[in-house]
Amino acid sequence: MKVFAHRGYSGRYPENTMLAFQKAAETGCDGIELDVQLTKDDVVVVIHDEAIDRTTDGKGMVRNYTYEELKKFNAGVSFGKVTDFQYIPTFDEYCAWVAGTDLCTNIEIKTGHYYYKDIEKKTLDIIHKHGLEKKVMFSSFNHMSLVRVKELMPEAECGALLGEAGIGNAGYYCHVQGFECYHPGYQCITKAVVDECDRYGIKINAWTVNGMHQLEQLYEWGCNGIITNYPEVCKAWVEYKERDKH
Repeated sequence: MKVFAHRGYSGRYPENTMLAFQKAAETGCDGIELDVQLTKDDVVVVIHDEAIDRTTDGKGMVRNYTYEELKKFNAGVSFGKVTDFQYIPTFDEYCAWVAGTDLCTNIEIKTGHYYYKDIEKKTLDIIHKHGLEKKVMFSSFNHMSLVRVKELMPEAECGALLGEAGIGNAGYYCHVQGFECYHPGYQCITKAVVDECDRYGIKINAWTVNGMHQLEQLYEWGCNGIITNYPEVCKAWVEYKERDKH
């Protein structure tokens, strides 16, 4: 079972910052999950919310700022005792860094509330620039963004993001749409869901798994991956279970 660091090591460091990504890499996790949006001047940036209010000391929408304006806000403001100033990174900077690691990156395209023009192409251009085609996967709540990714890069691995309620016949749905993965909230996963996805060859990567009970249950059911705020704990536990098997 793969362990993805949710917005980096977000349980201990400010989410979607280079610090959180670097600290996640130190845990030995398998990959990093992050979110991309577009600035006013069409720079692909790494931030979860369409607005900057929750995660920085600024206010307003990402799309209303140029990157030069955006990077002046402190994305580490809620982790004052851990770090001082942390800027919002560009996706290009992240890719330049992650290219030197063995990490896989799960890229969530944030088009569920606002559909950024050509964000899929702009994101893929950066991936091609850094030669990361075999080290990335894509997810989105807006499944049309995944369809667009497939049009531009047919070999791309894509996962349909669903909320905590999930979707019936998830394996069949992903199979018909041409998606390799199903990314639901862990609350909706049962053994039957895992088995149904397995019948269609669909991998399940569940979010956001921070409790030991959920981690143990998903491992027992054969879930392919989990997305967690605490990659160090989860990766150590999975490695222990794998050693115990042998």
